[in-house]
Amino acid sequence: MTGWFALFLAGLMEIAWALGLKYSDGGTRLWPSIGTAAALGLSFVFLGLALRSVPFGTAYAVWTGIGALGAVIAGMLLFEERADLYRITCLALILIGIIGLKFTITP
Repeated sequence: MTGWFALFLAGLMEIAWALGLKYSDGGTRLWPSIGTAAALGLSFVFLGLALRSVPFGTAYAVWTGIGALGAVIAGMLLFEERADLYRITCLALILIGIIGLKFTITP
């Protein structure tokens, strides 16, 4: 598994545990809480694997960026949060930053 693929999976798990927090109702629902804990653990495992080959600052920024993008998009799709031009523009800037970080370091 490449470091960048592990980082992508870590970001997906970041989205999953953030959603799990929403569905766990403050940790009062058993199965969503267990899923949240599992996704959190996997997110850390994949981030740790990514850190073997992706520079620390880049990995952390990309990991949190993927999580932020996914959480906002999930909020728009699942919870009817605003999807106006300003929010979409901000999401695009985060995505541009993630892509920029990927291509500004040596492989």
